[in-house]
Amino acid sequence: MRAFALILVAAAIMGGIYFYYVKKMPTTDSGTAPTQAISLTGVRMDITQIAQAERTYVATNGHCVNLDELSSSGLVNLARTERDGYSYEIQCSGTEFVVTARHAPAPPDSPIRYPTLSINQNMQVSEAQ
Repeated sequence: MRAFALILVAAAIMGGIYFYYVKKMPTTDSGTAPTQAISLTGVRMDITQIAQAERTYVATNGHCVNLDELSSSGLVNLARTERDGYSYEIQCSGTEFVVTARHAPAPPDSPIRYPTLSINQNMQVSEAQ
């Protein structure tokens, strides 16, 4: 019986430590949930890949194109044009472009927020306002 009580105490301590560290996990953006860190990192990687392909296209052809044309050119290899609720689009003007990742807004009573991320031809990822 004593061994069982020790196992329960150890499990409770381990559960407390786990819970504490999950609550203290770093976030990539203020106001986002710790579980969003992986998703937001993937979104940043996707838009960086799209922007790099767009830069290559602009260098080759002298103008930028939308995401469908960029995909069909073979320069970007995205299996899908969205990730975890984020969808991607390219705003294009001559040789300048902005790749934007948008998510549908969270419900009004939700503590989670979904930042809109963008990257321009200078390869600077930022949170769009």
